[in-house]
Amino acid sequence: MGEFSIWHWLVILAIVLIIFGTKKLRNVGSDLGGAIKNFKQAMKEESDKAEVADTTTAAVEAPKIERQTAKAPRARAAAASRSSKAKNGSRSKKTA
Repeated sequence: MGEFSIWHWLVILAIVLIIFGTKKLRNVGSDLGGAIKNFKQAMKEESDKAEVADTTTAAVEAPKIERQTAKAPRARAAAASRSSKAKNGSRSKKTA
């Protein structure tokens, strides 16, 4: 008794068609289809934005790492030249 047979569904469909008419049902169907299409498009755009943000972040971080490794030998060389200048400067003061 709690189950609906095919005849129950056909009667319900006939009543809905009589009340709303085919034109309104067609409009509801196209509106629902348009809403689903827009939802899928928005989800695709969000995933595209996330992918672009991930690649942008990776591209920004990579040069920073390269710069840090490139600066390390320069810093050592600069420190070495400063220490040699300091040594040379102190010797020249002693002799002068």
